[in-house]
Amino acid sequence: MRYHEDTIEGRNAIIEAFRSGRPIDKLFLLDGCQDGPMQTIKREAKKQGVPIRFVARDRLDQMSETGSHQGAIAYSAAYEYSEMADIFSLAEKRGEPPFVILLDNIEDPHNLGAIIRTANQAGAHGVIIPKNRAVGLTATVAKASAGAINYTPVVKVTNIGKTIEALKEKGLWFVCADMGGEVMYNLDLRGPIGLVIGGEGDGVARLVRQKCDYVAAIPMKGDIDSLNASVAAGVLAFEIVRQRN
Repeated sequence: MRYHEDTIEGRNAIIEAFRSGRPIDKLFLLDGCQDGPMQTIKREAKKQGVPIRFVARDRLDQMSETGSHQGAIAYSAAYEYSEMADIFSLAEKRGEPPFVILLDNIEDPHNLGAIIRTANQAGAHGVIIPKNRAVGLTATVAKASAGAINYTPVVKVTNIGKTIEALKEKGLWFVCADMGGEVMYNLDLRGPIGLVIGGEGDGVARLVRQKCDYVAAIPMKGDIDSLNASVAAGVLAFEIVRQRN
């Protein structure tokens, strides 16, 4: 099901959005406000795992499109998120070992959209993103994906590290991208696999990297030592395709 990305302003409007099941990506609340409706919003956000940012009134005034935010502004997702079962169902339907791409704090919507597009073209069965400190399925992401968002399941999880542990129990093994790793051509990237790509600035977090089975480095011939996150995802994803074929 597709949703139109929207800015939701006002306490009652946000409460109703939560109760109707509308997927909310981000929530900004007036710092220090503790009245009844605000407590209800906080409860609904906690129930659905939506991150809350407490900000000053002038920040909300700048964000507001209506001028009547009542101390609360939410951003809804442009598209509905999938469930983990959808990824495994797609792999089973194709008769293939699962291939997923996990993103550790990708904040640029153009990068996320490009990675979803790459995932689709590389035959990955889904993309997994964290709830916090990462971009969600915004309209910009949808546009950058060039339509791939309609065909590639995107799952939002609370913790990437714990998700890796859970998927290992289902038989997947994991490789993350890092310049300090083994050259990717020397690794066996066949079978049920999860490819972990780090954020634009710091790469894959140390605790997440420690949970991976392999660390893969992309050979570099130029004068700089890093690639854009979406480009790195593409290079490694298609090395996986090459080996799987």
